[in-house]
Amino acid sequence: MSEPRLSSLRWRVTVRRHPSAFLLAVQLLSLVLYPLFDEMRGGRVVFGAFGVLALALAVWVVNRSPAIKWIAWLLAVPAFGFSLLSVLFASESLLVLSSALEAAVYFYAAGSLIAYMMSDHRVTSDELFAAGATFTLLAWGFAYVFVVCQAWYPGSFTGALNPGQPRSWLELLSLSFTNLSAVGLGDVIPLGSTARVLVMLEQLAGVGYLAAVVSRLIGLTLLRHERR
Repeated sequence: MSEPRLSSLRWRVTVRRHPSAFLLAVQLLSLVLYPLFDEMRGGRVVFGAFGVLALALAVWVVNRSPAIKWIAWLLAVPAFGFSLLSVLFASESLLVLSSALEAAVYFYAAGSLIAYMMSDHRVTSDELFAAGATFTLLAWGFAYVFVVCQAWYPGSFTGALNPGQPRSWLELLSLSFTNLSAVGLGDVIPLGSTARVLVMLEQLAGVGYLAAVVSRLIGLTLLRHERR
């Protein structure tokens, strides 16, 4: 077997064995690259469309059920299409629609990974990567929800810089991360009733995720080491 084909085979095996690590790496890479494209028109949408495809592939690898694959693609394909159309036609309505669908994809993928981690009492390295990937999925999902909320209810969020202007995608993503992790740091705050409710729901989701999923993985890992 030639070296290129052997390398390709090794890459496919690695992705299949550690799909959660692949997903987490894609999310973190997108996060690092966002500042370079944040000021460009459609930069967030392009990265969002790329993220939707990566999510759909990750869900397909982790969950082998044809029904689950069908649902993932049913959400991902139109989200990808509307994202591209919103860039081509500079349409805010298409951007809101694509954001709603992308939020559904991220929440669906997060739920799939949580079910995957809770399915047995054995902790694998991929499940540890899944714990980190799920956190980023929830943060991205709520950020897209904030985008929809801001479009439907103008003035829902304000910040230290240009308080009267809509918050950028990166600002809403930063709010989502600080809110989900409960660190309480950031210069973006919710003002409207709907925005406040969404923020509270994300706080509840963050606390519940840490208490029910992360603590379980830590406990099972410690138990495994004690048995050894």
